[in-house]
Amino acid sequence: MKARTYYCAVSGAILCALSLSCGSSGEDSDQAEIRASVQRLRDAVQAKDVDSIMEYYVPDESLLVYDAIPPRQYAGAKAYRKDWEGFLGLFHGNISAQVVSWTVSTEGNMGYGYGPFRIAGTDKEGNPLDLILRVTDVYRKSAGKWLCVHEHVSWPVDLATGKVDLQSTP
Repeated sequence: MKARTYYCAVSGAILCALSLSCGSSGEDSDQAEIRASVQRLRDAVQAKDVDSIMEYYVPDESLLVYDAIPPRQYAGAKAYRKDWEGFLGLFHGNISAQVVSWTVSTEGNMGYGYGPFRIAGTDKEGNPLDLILRVTDVYRKSAGKWLCVHEHVSWPVDLATGKVDLQSTP
């Protein structure tokens, strides 16, 4: 009788653990999808492929981006596309892009992610350009696909000098 009780308890614990893991697998899958989309964005930046970059974002005028460079606010995908074109135009030759760690959380059809995004290369004058951006994105899942609907990009500023710290990491 003790053995039967033991096996029932163990079986119950296993079933409970399986149900919990199955219940969270959708969230894990959503987070994995978002992380994969961030890696595709990184690859697109390295390739200077604006069309692929824009696949990361909602393709309509509901996109809102607060960027680190003027004009600092972009409303709509068309406006942000122009920002990306201008930014990539600063670089001569290859670009290196890195996403060191990207933290993601989802609930239902909404989610957010954040982390440092490093972009390095050579500018048009041959000078090295190495930027570590702080990025926070808000995602919405629509038609089975996670898209960024809001992005906030920034650099820390030394308030004593008013200078931007382009190399700061968390």
